[in-house]
Amino acid sequence: MTLDLLKEGYKRCGKLTWEYGTTYYWGAALLPRARRKHVYAVYALCRLADDIVDDQDVIDQGDTVATAAALEAFATQFRTALASRRAGGGLGEDPVMAAVVNTVVECEIDPECFDRFFGAMAMDLTTTSYETWDDLCGYMEGSAAVIGEMMLPVLEPLSPMAYEPARALGLAFQLTNFLRDVDEDLDRGRVYVPQEDLRRFGVDLTTRTASPEWQACLAFEIDRNRELYRQADVGIALLPGRSARCVGAARVLYARILDRIEAADYDVFSSRVRVPTWRKAVTAARIMVVGPPRTVAPAAGPEIERSADHVASDTR
Repeated sequence: MTLDLLKEGYKRCGKLTWEYGTTYYWGAALLPRARRKHVYAVYALCRLADDIVDDQDVIDQGDTVATAAALEAFATQFRTALASRRAGGGLGEDPVMAAVVNTVVECEIDPECFDRFFGAMAMDLTTTSYETWDDLCGYMEGSAAVIGEMMLPVLEPLSPMAYEPARALGLAFQLTNFLRDVDEDLDRGRVYVPQEDLRRFGVDLTTRTASPEWQACLAFEIDRNRELYRQADVGIALLPGRSARCVGAARVLYARILDRIEAADYDVFSSRVRVPTWRKAVTAARIMVVGPPRTVAPAAGPEIERSADHVASDTR
């Protein structure tokens, strides 16, 4: 019964990742099956918590009290299930939570990571903007850097020096999401571009237009984002082969979103910038064959994607 529960749980985690986190899904596809499921489980926990906080109906009603209660109930469910599993108890009846807890125990993920994560999710209920870059990083410590920490034991690094690059990659992924999703976040009443940067470039986000001021501001944020990717790149070489391919694929695919924002003249308001699924599949396949990009020097962001783009164009 326990094996059936876990099998079903990991299956549902994989489905969640496929539906909402295709970049994670294609990156994880390069891992051995026994490790792949753990990526899906970590992603599923984060996705479910995020869905509670981002429930648009609740946001429209302004009922943060109910959302806070739902988030706390979910966090309590996780902590209770984890405590039971670590004490040798059962896995409960929720297949997804059983899979998540099994992954945390089997991969020896530090439970403290989840305290920071749930703390950051709760911040979204009370904080709608961030004055400075340091303020935003304080939030991303629990919403992004900690995800890199959670994933690292799954990837089985060859050196403890992979720790900081893993955190940097989590930050890079999160910032890319923020820059892509400015319009959607405005609908939720949230702004993840530092207020001091908006003032510096004279941006009025209420117009939701790709004005010259916004283009300059977003170009600045993209440069900052690419620096985080460069900091993360040194960690790829500190992972075993399949894990390096996994992270390399996800890194390439996420960074390509920035290229597409630039190609759209920084207009993130008219439509959501996307990397097509076929390109994700082609990139993952190529990296599986030739290995992850070897970019540890401070090179321009788009350079590491060009060879994958070339292969993709040959397969159209």
